[in-house]
Amino acid sequence: MSKTKTVQVSHLGGITAGYQMPFPYDPSKPTLVLVNSFVTTSELYRGQYQDEKLTSTMNLLAIELLGHGQTRTKTKHWTYWDTAIMNLQVMESLGVQKAFVLGTSQGGWITVRMALLAPEKIEGIVPLGTSLDYESERTRKLGCWDGVAACTGPIEQWTTTQTTPDFEPDDAFCNFLIDVGFGKNCDDSVREFWKKTIKGNHQGDDGRRRARMAAINLRERDGLHGRLFDIKCAVMWLHGTEDAVYSVANAEEEVKLFTNSPDAQLVTVKGGQHFLSASHPQDVDTALIEFVQKWHK
Repeated sequence: MSKTKTVQVSHLGGITAGYQMPFPYDPSKPTLVLVNSFVTTSELYRGQYQDEKLTSTMNLLAIELLGHGQTRTKTKHWTYWDTAIMNLQVMESLGVQKAFVLGTSQGGWITVRMALLAPEKIEGIVPLGTSLDYESERTRKLGCWDGVAACTGPIEQWTTTQTTPDFEPDDAFCNFLIDVGFGKNCDDSVREFWKKTIKGNHQGDDGRRRARMAAINLRERDGLHGRLFDIKCAVMWLHGTEDAVYSVANAEEEVKLFTNSPDAQLVTVKGGQHFLSASHPQDVDTALIEFVQKWHK
């Protein structure tokens, strides 16, 4: 059962932000903020919350992106920059002064944005299975997916002036996301859980609009290459060799752009899927403990 709670923050005129921090916050320990991927929820990090070694080493705070999970705002348009600002406000509301940030896929872009907006609050970032470019021809030549093509179909399907009280994402959309995220051969229980979760979180007009905006953000996001020089914290980029969305070759090029970081390294995990923390939690958790213990001040 989800242990998601909500907290009110002020950005965009008011946001109800969904988050998980099931264990009591311990200010004596470092904190890791976890940012989920496209149309998933904080349950993406269930494996991390079940790792006693990880939870005994650091506080885990999973914050659901704008329009995802239980996070809601009256504003119908938002960007990844808005989610980054919201996350910083959630940290402040919960009394978290500093944190490391791990983000999967689109969450990876938010780790960078948080470090740019509030470098004094971010001790290190962990982009996971991501690309820091826009959906460019450069990334496609390096073996990344065609995000424009992948998103345009759902965006057009979900764009209408008609009311859609019976809307929910169809099986084809859910299975596509699960296939590229968890792998086509993922356990049936994983597939059924996420089909139920994705459909349940995107019901009716409100659900359709939020899913559409999430897809627009994914397709039309800004690239971050020109800003990476300004990242001054440590970076550990985690990437699975079987990632179906963004390639290791792209990660190898982009990690070199963190030229002002005291340490920016790419760690690849053999056989790892796009949602690497779910497919290979032990590898991810072990690397996280080492990284956080090294750079926590």
